Amino acid sequence: MRDERLGKIMTMIQAATRWYITKKNFQKLKEQRMALLVIQRNLRKFLQLRNWLWWKLYSKVKPLLSVARVEDELRALEEKLKKTQEALEKEEKLRKELEGQNVKVLQEKNDLFLQLEAERMGAGDVEERLNKALTQKADLEGQLSELNDRLGHEEDAHNNLLQTKKKLEGDINGLKKDIEDLELALQKAEQDKQTKDHQIRNLNDEISHQDELINKLNKEKKHLQEVNQKTSEDLQATEDKVNHLNKVKSKLEQTLDELEDSLEREKKARQDIEKNKRKVEGDLKLAQEAVADLEKAKKESEQNLQRKEKEIASLNAKLEDEQALVAKLQKQIKELQSRIEELEEELEAERQARAKAEKQRADLAREIEELSERLEESGGATSAQLELNKRREAELAKLRRDLEESNLHHEQALSALRKKHNDTVAELSDQIDQLNKHKAKVDKERATAVAEVSDLQSLLDHANKAQANADKQCKQLEVQLADTQFKLDEANRTLNDFDAAKKKLAVENAELQRQLEEAESQVAQLNKVKASLATQLEETKRAADEEARERAALLGKYRNLEHDLDNLRESVEEEQEAKADFQRQLSKANAEATLWRTKYESEGLARLEELEEAKRKLHAKLQEAEEAVEQIQAKCNGLEKTKAHLQGELEDMSIEADKANALAASLEKRQKSFDKIIAEWKSKVDDLAFELDASQKECRNYSTEVFKLRAAYEESQEHYEAVKRENKNLQDEVKDLLDQLGEGGRSVHELEKSRKRLEIEKEELQSALEEAEAALEQEENKVLRAQLELSQVRQEIDRRIQEKEEEFENTRKNHQRALDSMQASLEAESKGKAEALRLKKKLESDINELEIALDHANKANAEAQKNLKKYQQNVKDLQAALEEEQRAREEAREQYAAAERRCNAMHGELEESRQLLEQSDRARRAGEAELADVHEQLNEHAASNASLSVAKRKLEGELQAIQADLDEVLNEAKQSEEKAKKAMVDAARLADELRAEQDHAMQQEKLRKTLEQQTKELQVRLDEAEAAALKGGKKIIQKLEQKVRELENELENEQRRHADAAKNFRKSERRIKELQFQSEEDRKNHERMQDLVDKLQQKIKTYKRQIEEAEEIAALNLAKFRKVQQELEDAEERADMAENTLAKLRAKNRSSVSAGRAMSPGRAARYSQNTPSRHFSPL
Repeated sequence: MRDERLGKIMTMIQAATRWYITKKNFQKLKEQRMALLVIQRNLRKFLQLRNWLWWKLYSKVKPLLSVARVEDELRALEEKLKKTQEALEKEEKLRKELEGQNVKVLQEKNDLFLQLEAERMGAGDVEERLNKALTQKADLEGQLSELNDRLGHEEDAHNNLLQTKKKLEGDINGLKKDIEDLELALQKAEQDKQTKDHQIRNLNDEISHQDELINKLNKEKKHLQEVNQKTSEDLQATEDKVNHLNKVKSKLEQTLDELEDSLEREKKARQDIEKNKRKVEGDLKLAQEAVADLEKAKKESEQNLQRKEKEIASLNAKLEDEQALVAKLQKQIKELQSRIEELEEELEAERQARAKAEKQRADLAREIEELSERLEESGGATSAQLELNKRREAELAKLRRDLEESNLHHEQALSALRKKHNDTVAELSDQIDQLNKHKAKVDKERATAVAEVSDLQSLLDHANKAQANADKQCKQLEVQLADTQFKLDEANRTLNDFDAAKKKLAVENAELQRQLEEAESQVAQLNKVKASLATQLEETKRAADEEARERAALLGKYRNLEHDLDNLRESVEEEQEAKADFQRQLSKANAEATLWRTKYESEGLARLEELEEAKRKLHAKLQEAEEAVEQIQAKCNGLEKTKAHLQGELEDMSIEADKANALAASLEKRQKSFDKIIAEWKSKVDDLAFELDASQKECRNYSTEVFKLRAAYEESQEHYEAVKRENKNLQDEVKDLLDQLGEGGRSVHELEKSRKRLEIEKEELQSALEEAEAALEQEENKVLRAQLELSQVRQEIDRRIQEKEEEFENTRKNHQRALDSMQASLEAESKGKAEALRLKKKLESDINELEIALDHANKANAEAQKNLKKYQQNVKDLQAALEEEQRAREEAREQYAAAERRCNAMHGELEESRQLLEQSDRARRAGEAELADVHEQLNEHAASNASLSVAKRKLEGELQAIQADLDEVLNEAKQSEEKAKKAMVDAARLADELRAEQDHAMQQEKLRKTLEQQTKELQVRLDEAEAAALKGGKKIIQKLEQKVRELENELENEQRRHADAAKNFRKSERRIKELQFQSEEDRKNHERMQDLVDKLQQKIKTYKRQIEEAEEIAALNLAKFRKVQQELEDAEERADMAENTLAKLRAKNRSSVSAGRAMSPGRAARYSQNTPSRHFSPL
């Protein structure tokens, strides 16, 4: 039985180890596969990025960020961290060695106690105790091997994590080397940077993309740090386990103390037994004195051992303090790392601010250069512009000074932080040196303790040898008594064991049958659920197919509408071309009208009839053009209606498409959730099938054990019947002997001869017999009492043993269930973790796909919106063109009416001029040259007057635009004051520029008013010149026209300057808006990253909490298991004590029975003497 059980245990251990090794290998292969996928993905990304121009440009720009120094500091910190980790690993190795030595000492101590107990007990008890001690040792060794396996697993996991960390650090070093090479290439390309500054503005989007990549790298770095934190947490968990083992050690020491108490109790019982063994007292006195001496030596050795254990406990406490110090140092290192990261982030922010300030400085320098070039081109720079330049130069100097001060401040802060960091590192190194010294002291003390333990061991060996020699004599005397008692006890025990095993097997068989039925019902339910889920999946697939068909139909309608829109666009373009043709015809008609007008003015009234015919033709053409314009207007209205209708349909279609997309997304989500549910149920079905197979195997094993037990029971029954037969034979032999005695009594002759002799002896024997009968009656009463007491004790012992067996069985079942539930919960947790990781990866891939789809959809939406805006702009342009055409037509009509009026006026003037021609001919010759000059000046003044009026209108419109822009700028300035305080300086500067421009505009307005006054004066003079023209004032008019031209040129220059100032103002506004937008985006990105970090930290906390709860539950279950084990051992000890007392009582009983048998021949003789006297009384 024992061998079979050991074989089963060994096969189970082998199966568990094989399962663990295969699981470990599978995990390694899985991690290698993931690493390969990551490497392939990184290689693909690198091959894509290698020849990408933006990546090259980014790699050339990156060294300007000057991050290399911080990375060197980080490397130094990482090296220090590695050193501290190596020191910690050495400490852990030493701690493990100490624990191993401690375990060896405890094992030796346990062996010594076992030897002492074995020597003090009898031979049978020694064998039983030895067997039990071996079983306990095997159990303890199994537990120790499990704990060692767990420790090995934890160490393997720790080593795996360290290997992955080293791999990732190697990858990071490779990436850093690549970055350094790229930085060198960038330093070479810095010379070409100045020529590509204007391209960098267009590439800001790409730089933001690279910033995202950098953020990803930072995230990976944070992930590595989190892995490092996890490893440190695992280390702390192993340390907690070591503490737990120390607690277990203390519990074992308590059990040792209890065993010692039981030893003392057994000594007392033994002294009681020795009182009964008075015959052997003389031989045992010497042995007892030697045992007393040995016990004294043993007590002294135990005291020494306790002292050493206390010293070991103090050493363990010191070790724990050192470990706490190491943990504190690790926490300080982590805090310093976090501080360094915060300082790095502040440095990066300061660098970004510095880069922005440099960009602003470059922009200002460029604007100054442009302004200087304009100044050089214009030549005539005013005092206001010089003051503006001086102000800008002063602001630039201020900005430079501020930049230099901020750089100095940052350098000072960096130097201070470096000093602090060096101080903390020095303190940590000092603490590590102190810990190493303390460790050396502890090692020395441990060596001395080990030497003392070895001395005590040698003393104990000598004591054990002396005690063995003393106990040999006791054993020889007790062997004969113990053999027979042991056989009887074994027979009774085997019978009880068989009955208990039979009951247990029946109970377990019933439980297994119930579990089988439950498993079958669960399988049936799972099949039903599977069928329902399959039907639901088919329905969702059908719904998805219908949605896909509807989507395809909607896409077809959308394409048809796009085709209709293209047709409408083509028709609109044709209408625009027709409109352009009409405009050309109108311009031609206007040109012809001007030609006719000139001809009319030159030729006079001679061609008035031709002009009237041309007028009629023009009227006809104008009517045709108006009709055509009206037709075009009607077409345009119709097109607008169709466009609005199509726009509405397009919006409806887009809404339907969005609904369809939302439905498709929801259906996909549902399908994924159903897939997850199906996968979970499949895993559950597989687990149940596995459990069913395991239960079937267990059922088969139990059935084989039942058959074996039945065979053993039958053998014991046969043995019992054989014993009964032998008992009957012995009883028959006793009867035969009694018969023979009766026959011998009948022989009369022999009785006659011995009668006289017997009569003499009769009286003597009578007295002795009476005495013997009285003693026998007393002894019989004692035997009866002892038998009654023995039967009562046996019944009580049987009852207690049965109760303890039932309790033990219940506790074993409970603990088995708890262990099974713990195993199931651990497996479920590991599965849940694997499932969570798989789901996380799947969700990440789904999120990436959805983001890509969202980007595509956004792009398509943006393109559609752009197209819509284009179409709307085209429609607006068409409407504006139509309105302009209508305006032009009305202006043409007005011009035509004015031309007619002028024609009539000219006709009247011609008649007057004919009258005055004769008068002017007389004066013409005198002032012909002057009149020509005055006429030219008059024409020039008229043109300048028209241009001045146009310029006036333009200036008024620009003033209004500037006023509106000013209002907008003020509103935006208020908003920017609320949103970004950094832009206040730029806004103030722009406000100064605006005031300067306003002053400039006021000056221009004053100039314009002075020019208007001058024009009015010139007009007065012109009137006078016209009055004097008859008298010959052409030269004055020419001079005035020249002045007007010069003034117009000056006004145009001033207008140009004003327009340039307005452009610069708009540029600066745009710059401010861009800066505000960038700052808002940076803030939003920072908030998003902060939220992400908070969420990840919360997840880490929850995971930690779950792990701690699981460990607490495991510790509680282990404590319960050990408590039950301790109770079981106590029960076994009590049972052993009860068996020993029973054996002693049986021995007493046997001694009394043997005494009774010794007395039985005397009674037989008396019986024989009485019988003949009764026979021959008549004689």
